[in-house]
Amino acid sequence: MKTQSRILALLAGVGVAALSSAAFAQTAPATQDPVPAEDASDVGDVVVTGSRVIRNGDASPSPVTVVSTEEALRVQPGTLADALAILPVFAGNRGSGSNPTSTGSVGAGNAGANSLNLRNVGANRTLVLLDGLRVPPTLLNGVVDVDVIPQALVQRVDTVTGGVSAVYGSDAISGVVNYVIDKNFNGLRATVSTGLSGQGDAAKQNLSIAGGTRLLDGRAHVEGSYEYRDDEGIPYRSDRDFMDLWGVAGAGTTANPYVLYSDVRQATFPFGGLITSGLFNGQTFATDGVLRPIVHGATTGSAALEVGGDGGYYDSSLLGSLEAQQIFGRFDFDITDHIHAYAQVSGNLKTNVNASDYVRLTNVTMNSSNPFLAQTYRTQLATANQPTFRLSELLRAPRLEAVSESEQWIYMGGLNGDFGDGYKWSLDLVHGTTDMDTTLNNNVNNQRLAAALDAVQNGSTISCSITVTNPSLANGCVPLNVFGPTAASAEALAWVLQSTHYSAQTVMDSASAHVDGSPFSTWAGPVAVAVSAEWRKLSFSSVSDALPSAVVDCTGIRYNCTAGGALWANTYASSPEVSQTVQEAAIEFDAPLVVDAPFIQSFNLNGAARFTSYDTSGDYWTWKIGADWRINDAFRLRATRSRDIRAPTLYELFAPTNSVPVTTQDLLTGASPTVPSTDLSNPNLTAEIGDTSTAGFIWKPMDGLSIALDGYHITISDAVTQINGATAAYQRACYDSGGTSEFCALQVRPNGYTSTAASNAVTRWYTKYMNIAEVETYGADLEVNYAATLFDRPAAFRFLAAYQPHVTYAQPGVVTTDQGGVAFGPLGAAAGPDLRLTALLRFQPVENLTVDLMHRWRDVMKLGGDPSQVWAGNRLDAFSTTNINLSWKADTAVGSTEVFLNVSNLFDNEAPGGAYALNGTRAGLRDGYAMGDDVLGRYFTLGVRFRL
Repeated sequence: MKTQSRILALLAGVGVAALSSAAFAQTAPATQDPVPAEDASDVGDVVVTGSRVIRNGDASPSPVTVVSTEEALRVQPGTLADALAILPVFAGNRGSGSNPTSTGSVGAGNAGANSLNLRNVGANRTLVLLDGLRVPPTLLNGVVDVDVIPQALVQRVDTVTGGVSAVYGSDAISGVVNYVIDKNFNGLRATVSTGLSGQGDAAKQNLSIAGGTRLLDGRAHVEGSYEYRDDEGIPYRSDRDFMDLWGVAGAGTTANPYVLYSDVRQATFPFGGLITSGLFNGQTFATDGVLRPIVHGATTGSAALEVGGDGGYYDSSLLGSLEAQQIFGRFDFDITDHIHAYAQVSGNLKTNVNASDYVRLTNVTMNSSNPFLAQTYRTQLATANQPTFRLSELLRAPRLEAVSESEQWIYMGGLNGDFGDGYKWSLDLVHGTTDMDTTLNNNVNNQRLAAALDAVQNGSTISCSITVTNPSLANGCVPLNVFGPTAASAEALAWVLQSTHYSAQTVMDSASAHVDGSPFSTWAGPVAVAVSAEWRKLSFSSVSDALPSAVVDCTGIRYNCTAGGALWANTYASSPEVSQTVQEAAIEFDAPLVVDAPFIQSFNLNGAARFTSYDTSGDYWTWKIGADWRINDAFRLRATRSRDIRAPTLYELFAPTNSVPVTTQDLLTGASPTVPSTDLSNPNLTAEIGDTSTAGFIWKPMDGLSIALDGYHITISDAVTQINGATAAYQRACYDSGGTSEFCALQVRPNGYTSTAASNAVTRWYTKYMNIAEVETYGADLEVNYAATLFDRPAAFRFLAAYQPHVTYAQPGVVTTDQGGVAFGPLGAAAGPDLRLTALLRFQPVENLTVDLMHRWRDVMKLGGDPSQVWAGNRLDAFSTTNINLSWKADTAVGSTEVFLNVSNLFDNEAPGGAYALNGTRAGLRDGYAMGDDVLGRYFTLGVRFRL
């Protein structure tokens, strides 16, 4: 706490005077880049994000960073989420290359969704707003896929890096990201761009068009936009040389520490199949139909993994593909001089595709007279009186592929105005729907697999045994040849691997109202007060055709079928509609207390309080207090203290039971079996409680130069955490207790929690949401802006830094883990470098040519943050990239045209390889690099912008 107190005492809040050309500035909207008169909004009276009463960003006690959409996309083309990610305050954002699982809670139904994560404490603790109104959740876990917000008419994005639940309600623990629409756009503009990596893949095409005009003698305004995006992604990790099958082996102990290896293979799962019993034990079908002894690679600390050799490996998507259409329309109308009405619709129709697992056969029983087996081998097996043998294989069949189709719509409408005496009011209605349909292609039908593996000779043809003995039980069965890397026929694979479907709908309806004004004054000036209220209802429902309750029918199947076993390798449960209703009321004030006194040019106190009532998780009070002390024109101090909440989502409370197969090391027996991992919800969850402090200064020592430094400290108690029983810390807590720990309920095994015999290997893992964690983090943010001339031409420099040394997770019964400065963690935990830097330089060497440079750097990270783990080399190297953008702008009589060329990762730096300790037994499936590092390599984007 002493270190944290020093940071808070010494460092600063926010607020930086923007440069006239600044793309990133901690300042008010009024100081953004100049725009043509027909586009300028009434920015002088815009309420600053983070408050309903402060109308000047230079007076906000909360850190607010304003990002100009046009300028952000200039240095980082792509989605607006990609552009925002260059701000160091973000760490752990998810997107197409985030190493998520294709199914289950981490992917939340869409493994390629773009979500924002302030401070790396979880995307579900970052509130996303559209013009100050809550954006309906779009993913199963309650997180917003920010692609739902059409970016063609987004004027700017405000980021508040501090708790503001008292102003906006639940989820605003780490901060708020507010997308602000340009509501007064007139004219027509369009952008066309195409991109390609230096390796000739990952092609991208983008087209956007936006238009707006005034109607009815200026009393009405209409605008709209359409955007089409097509990103091919990178379908295989092997498409990049540096993704060299990274994996972690070992047990994390002094005797057997964790070690990071490259070229990791599955020791007993070659692509062609390995016989694991009887006469040909230890021989593999390295070529179709031909046996030879398996060539083992170098041993590691995990029996399941080797380096090199004949072992197979996974090769999942490196970057998922995306095809999307974004649609936006808005109509504004001045009913009277004091009453304004608006209606708005925004939509996002997108498809993400990610591929992951190959089919894994684990010691399946094969008939020794299987006709796919060469006659010489069948004869030898018969002579040895061996009717069956066992085989393990990584089947190089089509990968498990998740195709997530999202249709997301947000409808907004309302009235706002003033009473003519300084009081303003608004009434807003929001209706949001997300229909997400996930098709899981190549899901293994276990019943069909068992039938197809048992092939027999049927006259002159090879058939499934069941179609000979019980033809009505498996019509269409196609026998599967697994004796070789390419032996399986496409027809047999198509019969075994089927498409299953999961459809979920999330609906949010809300009504909110607020009134603000100045009812009285102090000796220092008028006091601004706002009162607000909101009603909100959120509902969720889902339907699946791959239910966990569906079981195999083993009638007529001789081998590899266990009555009551799961029909599908990957399951989703259906969920009847569940809902929660929220009622809230809030008050906020901003009071000037001192003005024009010695060392106090002005001193304002800002406060807010909110009462929130959830019908599912109880009643809560949140509050915020902040101070803005302007010593003089050059120096200011700011500070805030807040109590915030995050209510559990419907998914955490009522999610249906889902299972996926996982291969994780069982630390009790040393085995690495492939067993189901089942997600459990918890209807007894309560809200998380966040306590946040910020403090800092803003210094403008000279014209054109401004420096802002702020410190923060966040503590989240009763944090909702998805406890994964397979995590090493929870396994050890269970075994150390002799079976009495509550974490023992998160695993199933035959003979208790003390026997280390192979026969006692785990048979199922569970993950469950629980209110048992305390999350704590602190750090500091720095921003420097400098406007100058270079060779008598305009230039601007910006430097942003985020220092976040610790993100600790404390839970009863297990060691406290620290994800600060750590690259990997359980359940897809995001990478959080403790030091993140971004530097931007803009220079205009001639009138129409602008050069933008950006350099990003992150610090060295650890591979794992569990202090009970012993590593041999717990390090992931630092990483940096440089972008350059050249743009040429020419004005004509009808408008302007700008041609631009952007080169991202100019020096083609390769991301350093790494992996999560407990993912190591599935080499090549995921990981390989730290989330947030660039894996595209050098990338070229060429485009044209038109403005009429």
